[in-house]
Amino acid sequence: MNKPEHANMPFSQYDTNALLHITNRPPLVFTEGHGMWLTDHNGKQYLDYLQGWAVNCLGHSPACISEALVAQAARVINPSPAFYNEPSLQLASMLVKHSCFDRVFFANSGAEANEGAIKLARKWGKLHPNAAGEHRYEIITMDHSFHGRTLATMSASGKAGWGTMFAPQVPGFPHAQLNDLASVEALITDKTIAVMLEPVQGEGGVIPASREFMQGLRALTKKHGLLLIVDEVQSGMGRTGKLFAYQLSDIEPDIMTLGKGIGGGVPLSALLCKEEFACFEPGDQGGTYNGNPLMTAVGIAVLDSLLAPGFLQSVADKGAYLKAGLEQLSSRHGLEGERGEGLLRALKLGAPIGPKIVEIARDLEPVGLLLNAPRPELLRFMPALNLSIAEIDQMLALLSQVIELARQAD
Repeated sequence: MNKPEHANMPFSQYDTNALLHITNRPPLVFTEGHGMWLTDHNGKQYLDYLQGWAVNCLGHSPACISEALVAQAARVINPSPAFYNEPSLQLASMLVKHSCFDRVFFANSGAEANEGAIKLARKWGKLHPNAAGEHRYEIITMDHSFHGRTLATMSASGKAGWGTMFAPQVPGFPHAQLNDLASVEALITDKTIAVMLEPVQGEGGVIPASREFMQGLRALTKKHGLLLIVDEVQSGMGRTGKLFAYQLSDIEPDIMTLGKGIGGGVPLSALLCKEEFACFEPGDQGGTYNGNPLMTAVGIAVLDSLLAPGFLQSVADKGAYLKAGLEQLSSRHGLEGERGEGLLRALKLGAPIGPKIVEIARDLEPVGLLLNAPRPELLRFMPALNLSIAEIDQMLALLSQVIELARQAD
């Protein structure tokens, strides 16, 4: 990448106080991005293994997304969700064709899709009450899960500390343990309507649900007449080497949510369900921007790319290559190994040095490395699905250097 014309502009030119302070940000402003690389206001380049938290499944500013935006913007941007539009119809048909689901509702964020899934399950529980004629509304979720930042999805999440942050919580979300079927069964009552989980817990530390657990959970939910909801906001859209992570376990859920990668960088998400559970009535669900043609045109471009011959196999192959590289790095530095699925992986550090590694990696010269530590003792890797083997090798070499620097600074 060449340095942009505006390189070496002082950080002080930016009025950062105009933004509401919601997170601690380093003193840099990203001005360009292409593929696996970002460039800041000084012209420094960074190898990006965050990719917007798994959002940029095709990397930064891919041509297919830019072209889709320009072409659709010249036609129609938002005719209102009160009417059909061509891109939303086409994208919905593509998702149905390549999944086990029959109906699609488009939204703008993963949290909104998950909120929709919660509403759909509760509506189903109202239409199909328990033996006493009472509304079934409880949805069993998993400890350490992450389903979004609305009040309902925060209540559904099993993230530590969220139970009191904006109290009182929305009731009806008991938490079981991932990969512990007995813990799920113990929480089933006559008020339970569904079980909701991430096939790979991302924020929880990249913890995959085992094949046996997913299959057992599907059998358990069918036994008790419960819906199975998979939150694939992070694990869907090719991230695991399959188009959807539930396909790794050879099961069929009843409801699925998508976000992040489906828009490749633009705000787009989806709620999918089987026909028999499509119980929303007019007025139950909606949204001003839902299914607008500008965003769904991008979704088509993204899905076309993922479905290209050999693309998903390349994700699986690169995931295996990254896995092997992380295992070798772990062994070399005396760490605790790695885990994950496809190109959603984690390195277990064995000590709370993750934030220090993130800082040192970002400040490397002449090239920075962008990493994420969802937990102090763990790093998470969410690269573009079309990254190169050379970019994996470069990251591993830089990370090896950074680990030594972090230990020296500790």
